Amino acid sequence: METQSLEESYKGMSSDNIKGLVLALSSSIFIGASFIVKKKGLKKAGASGLRAGSGGYSYLYEPLWWGGMITMIVGEIANFAAYAFAPAILVTPLGALSIIISAVLAHIILNEKLHIFGILGCALCVVGSTTIVLHAPHERDIESVAQVWDLATEPAFMFYAALVITAVFVLIFHYIPDYGQTHIMVYIGVCSLVGSLSVMSVKALGIALKLTLSGMNQMIYPQTWAFTLIVITCVLTQMNYLNKALDTFNTAVVSPIYYVMFTSFTIVASVIMFKDWDRQSPTQIITEMCGFVTILSGTFLLHKTKDMTDDCTGSMSLPVRLPKHSEDDSFGAEGIPLRRQEPLRSQD
Repeated sequence: METQSLEESYKGMSSDNIKGLVLALSSSIFIGASFIVKKKGLKKAGASGLRAGSGGYSYLYEPLWWGGMITMIVGEIANFAAYAFAPAILVTPLGALSIIISAVLAHIILNEKLHIFGILGCALCVVGSTTIVLHAPHERDIESVAQVWDLATEPAFMFYAALVITAVFVLIFHYIPDYGQTHIMVYIGVCSLVGSLSVMSVKALGIALKLTLSGMNQMIYPQTWAFTLIVITCVLTQMNYLNKALDTFNTAVVSPIYYVMFTSFTIVASVIMFKDWDRQSPTQIITEMCGFVTILSGTFLLHKTKDMTDDCTGSMSLPVRLPKHSEDDSFGAEGIPLRRQEPLRSQD
């Protein structure tokens, strides 16, 4: 009996998991390529007008830059669709592959040399992703959005959601005013915690749309619109505090830490809400965690390499709080102010 259950747990990927995998891989390719296309557009626009780094917006008239934006939007849509077919524990870690795509294309197209440790980081991400894909749990059979709502309102997930909301409010109202500008984990903590709830809501909304397109209209259920409202609220909050983090700290530090925390909390939320690990053996769970750690190692190595290349120092040290820009570079690649503007003090 035990042998039979183990054989069932190791059976091949379901058709839904394969669809989710293809969509997630497509998303990584589109998003990774979009950074290169946008950068090419920025360079082309800067050659004929005021550079974005100097406050110009000539890139808005550059078709190549818009091509990159459209490519990124297509990638995000594919990522959204992937959650409708595959578990979050499979889809979310694969986001690291977009970093590989971007790094490889930058090496080939933009002549931004990929350090030997960067190549090793890419290899680690591929190995970790492959490990997770081969051992990912099968997606649950869900017949209506009301069923997803029932999963979301079970005591275990309600307790997790309550903890997340409480932690977010404590961070926003207690820690951000005092430590937001000096401790990177404060802003990223808010983004990551809220992000885990947004992914669960995005998955619920994706399932509702998938069922609707298959002929089972889910738009008539109030739960669909409740999930839509949660998605909008969470995504806006997430974007707001992620922008604050990027505005205050070095991107090379923010990106890997955010990826680690966001992916970790998302996996925890998915395990609690959809009970992904209930249908797996301990061996599969441990293997998935090893794959996840391997991806994390590759991601950090890639970002370390990028920092080494940019600084041209060869040093592997990377402080957590770095000055974001020099005094004469107050705008990012697309003309967005990157340094926090000090508010004017009112005269008494």
